[in-house]
Amino acid sequence: MNSVAAALPAAEGLQPFLHDACVTLYAPSFAISHADGQVHGGADGFYHGDSRALARLTVEADGIGIAPVRGALEGADRASFRAVLRGLGEDTPDPAVTLRRRRRITPGSLEETLELANAGRQHVRVTLIVTAATDLALMERVKQGDAQPALAATATDAGLDWARDSFSVRLTSAPEPAAVDAASGRLTYDVELAPGTGWTAVLRCDAAHEDGDQFPAPSPESVPWRTPVLRSADRRFDQWLGQSAADLDRLRLTDPERPADQFLAAGAPWFLTLFGRDSLWAARMLLPLGTGLAAGTLRTLARRQGVRTDRETEEQPGKILHEVRRAAQTFHDSFALPPSYYGTVDATPLWITLLHDSWRWGLAPEEVEELLPHAEAALGWMAGQSDADGDGFLKYVDSTGRGLANQGWKDSGDAIRHRDGRLAASPIALCEVQAYAYEAARGGAALLRAFGRPGADRWEEWAERLRDRFRSHFWVEDERGPYPAVALDRDRRPVDSVTSGFGHLLGTGLLDHAESALLAARISAPDLDSGHGLRTLSSDSVGYNPYGYHIGSIWPHDTAIAVHGLVRAGFPDAAAPLAAGLLTASAGFDARLPELFAGHGAAIDPVPSPYPASCRPQAWAAASSVLVLRSALGLDADVPGGTLTVAPTFTEAYRPLKAEGFDVAGGRLDIAVDADGTAHIEAPAGLEVRREHLPSR
Repeated sequence: MNSVAAALPAAEGLQPFLHDACVTLYAPSFAISHADGQVHGGADGFYHGDSRALARLTVEADGIGIAPVRGALEGADRASFRAVLRGLGEDTPDPAVTLRRRRRITPGSLEETLELANAGRQHVRVTLIVTAATDLALMERVKQGDAQPALAATATDAGLDWARDSFSVRLTSAPEPAAVDAASGRLTYDVELAPGTGWTAVLRCDAAHEDGDQFPAPSPESVPWRTPVLRSADRRFDQWLGQSAADLDRLRLTDPERPADQFLAAGAPWFLTLFGRDSLWAARMLLPLGTGLAAGTLRTLARRQGVRTDRETEEQPGKILHEVRRAAQTFHDSFALPPSYYGTVDATPLWITLLHDSWRWGLAPEEVEELLPHAEAALGWMAGQSDADGDGFLKYVDSTGRGLANQGWKDSGDAIRHRDGRLAASPIALCEVQAYAYEAARGGAALLRAFGRPGADRWEEWAERLRDRFRSHFWVEDERGPYPAVALDRDRRPVDSVTSGFGHLLGTGLLDHAESALLAARISAPDLDSGHGLRTLSSDSVGYNPYGYHIGSIWPHDTAIAVHGLVRAGFPDAAAPLAAGLLTASAGFDARLPELFAGHGAAIDPVPSPYPASCRPQAWAAASSVLVLRSALGLDADVPGGTLTVAPTFTEAYRPLKAEGFDVAGGRLDIAVDADGTAHIEAPAGLEVRREHLPSR
């Protein structure tokens, strides 16, 4: 970690940068600090449930400089920082008195342990000063860079208290400070250290909303998946999977309506709540570890599935929501979102496909069957409200005038643009959403047929008509040949930019083999494949920006989806370089891949540059490690059909490898691949193991 950038003050009215921050989390709580452990400025703070409980927590020594030496994460919820008190007790150039600061997050609490140690020969005295302050700001205010005034504190014997409305915060210290000054927020300690001795103080900050947590944390031992362990010839892969598993564990939240149901919050700091699209994709990526998370995610979203038409929230019957917050978010006059917001076009088909895939990975039939009415409602939405003009494509338009202008996963306002840089006008039909819909209709039909419900033939026919329409309307051509446009605009004209959306089409069945081959070649070209992953927009396009949120940056989940799609479509050789690029990138981010990073590429930057305001960790970025591993192993399951496929594809760079802790229908699956490519499989009883890929549906 480098503290230089983090030490820069945040610009008023601009989203704070995070790329040099240390983020520790245990949802629904997290802390952001400088790399040296100091909490002060920008987005720094201790947060709980979309509110900032502490905006400052700094440690100083009166009259003595504290020089940071090292700061590092320990898993997801802990960090440790070391510093030297320069000149104190020193007889030689060697440091004598040091400070270690250990941080631990639990739901609703931040614990900071301060440890002074005197390794010198002198008896020393030092006054240690802890300064705390807060604005109790809401997350959207922090994200907007809106400076909020500090609140006055109330002093107690052991620390400080703050409260506003229904949110309260208490900071306590053991031992009690020598002095507490509420006006300055200072806790003062007079410390004496004989040679070879130490001193410890524990600071604890507890934060709570009066009405409880909107989505409470689950118990630590209730992880709804097996935790995988990978030992391979490429340690970067092992470390990426290990850090991802730790982060995913601490991103878990529960549905208060049924606390046994868990889902993954999207990411910290901006999106630590329920997001339909993100939670669905992350659960789908983790299916090889078990179906428990998928089941909880499906049920949590099904309880909130649309039942009425509401223009203000964009709710519609059968529609799966976009996000849920404690309160409405007002960013500015033209952008405000209600607490429950349904402005997403892709969450609904993704919900259906997750149900189908969970069934194939062994979700109990009775659990599948109870969700089928929700699947039928979701299918109805796909063919009805999402296609208001009746042209046969799923599309979106912001009906409120204050919501998201774009409602696919690339939801920034400038994300969907023509090759010449012009923004597309809505209603917009995205290419990847048609692929999601095709896959959902086919998967939905398979579920209906398997469980003896009517409608299977209808949805298969609907899917084939969509496939034909897509082929007729989306394909365009440039000097390198044909390719699908990223979207159709308001006038049903192709939006002809070249994007990473190609990867979301592969393996869904929407394309034939020849079409898939064209996209495999496109994805492999250097304008999209940066060497660190797929650029969201071709570097040859007008408007390409390597720091553009969706117009040139690289998103790990986006690349992982392409890797899996290429393998499913029969192009593992094209998938291998993309997977290798993500491993290179993961090493540049200490194995904790962010939500996104800059798209300059390996030809310019051996190590990728951060996107400064990116979430880190992010659920689907972390879950991508499992999807890439699954793709490398050629792993697929059809529990209803009694088969398991293990067909290693691009494992050469990682062999020998052993992946332990997969889960199929509740049984453990371990896979080892020797240096010569020989696979050894320990699979649950009752499943026929196939070692060759079947054609994608």
